[in-house]
Amino acid sequence: MRIYNTLTRKKEEFVPQTPGKAGIYACGPTVYNFIHIGNARPLCVFDVLRRYLKWQGWNVTFVQNFTDIDDKLINKANAEGITAPEVAERFIAEYWTDARGLNVLDADIHPRATENIDGIIALIETLVDKGFAYESGGDVYFSPERFPGYGKLSHQSGDELEAGARISVGEQKRAPADFALWKSAKPGEPFWESTWGKGRPGWHIECSVMAMKHLGQTVDIHCGGQDLIFPHHENEIAQSECANGCDFAHYWMHNGYINVDNRKMSKSLNNFFTVREVASLYGYEPIRYLMISSHYRSPINYSADILAQSKNALARLYNCRETLEFLAVSGTEGENPELGTVLEGAKARFAECLDDDLNTADALAVLFDLARDLNTFAGGGKLTKNGASAALDVWGELCGVLGLLYRGKKDELEEEINELIEKRQTARKTKDFAEADRIRDVLKARGILLEDTPQGVKWKRVTDVGEVI
Repeated sequence: MRIYNTLTRKKEEFVPQTPGKAGIYACGPTVYNFIHIGNARPLCVFDVLRRYLKWQGWNVTFVQNFTDIDDKLINKANAEGITAPEVAERFIAEYWTDARGLNVLDADIHPRATENIDGIIALIETLVDKGFAYESGGDVYFSPERFPGYGKLSHQSGDELEAGARISVGEQKRAPADFALWKSAKPGEPFWESTWGKGRPGWHIECSVMAMKHLGQTVDIHCGGQDLIFPHHENEIAQSECANGCDFAHYWMHNGYINVDNRKMSKSLNNFFTVREVASLYGYEPIRYLMISSHYRSPINYSADILAQSKNALARLYNCRETLEFLAVSGTEGENPELGTVLEGAKARFAECLDDDLNTADALAVLFDLARDLNTFAGGGKLTKNGASAALDVWGELCGVLGLLYRGKKDELEEEINELIEKRQTARKTKDFAEADRIRDVLKARGILLEDTPQGVKWKRVTDVGEVI
């Protein structure tokens, strides 16, 4: 597999530290609100990365943190008159609802910043002892000028980095580019005891500690959104490599931005949507489909029309699965000599796409090509029961890697509806076509679409807006 490494700005063959094992750290949400559609993209993209490596036989350890202490979280707690831990617990629970709605697998480890305070303090002490950090008025700051490699991830010069930095009110740092490792406690804020007095950790130091605790001093792949390259990931590299004297991560993967109606998503533009809001209108799966429908490094555009297109695309994939499920039970006996070649070819092309820097867009194209071929087999009466079963297995594998088609059929048809289908079949056999048509209309009104095929009657349940379930 070749991965585009933000650090080197080129595609590189993925060679982990331990053959067959991959340690991946993904920056998770700050849990002060519902996740937004921008958060959904790295969740879905790097979930595919994990699924694909596991499908290829890798032993993957996937770590995704929760930032449960932060200025925004504290402000939320103060505004609502509750504690910061109460805010964190509430929105971690909301995260699970949305992540599972998007079919994102739980990480192997979900560390929280507040569970790692001792490790954070120890790492800061190391940086102070080594002369890379200093205490000032109860705060502790890191000095990027002491690290010659500062800027190597964002590929910015020292002057550019300096221009983007500032000194906030109340800070007592020596230079604008210095960043906080430890913040002294302010009235009404959560705090922990430390060498420098009561306080709490800065954002950047938290991820370094959690990544190293669970994946070692050097991580195979560190990933997140493009917005995290600077300052968050740049600062993680600086503090980690100064403390340990070795590379912090070998490969850095960053997904592109999301635009809304061709404009960058921003609260100031009033085009900022949570996953929960969008899912209430379109469902979760079309969101996941959208997030992987373009190459992960490319920007994607969110709009109502594009979500509708995603729903239609998913309906085509579901229709193919339903055809395979139907023929695996009701198809004719026999073998499909050509089918094996088609299935193996699709699997090989699918793997080639994902081996090429996780190209999910091309992998989806392989799925649609396979759906076309399978529908051609089925339409020509060439998809036998055994063939449909084999195709269904491969179809499930490939969709599973992308995390798609995770909605099963609803519970079996109610007994009354089953009886209506049987009555319609009887009416057709006795040539009472008026009655057969009447029953079809009754079923359609109840959200059941029938399709008469040479192998028997197929049915689909649909919603009131025509979405195949």
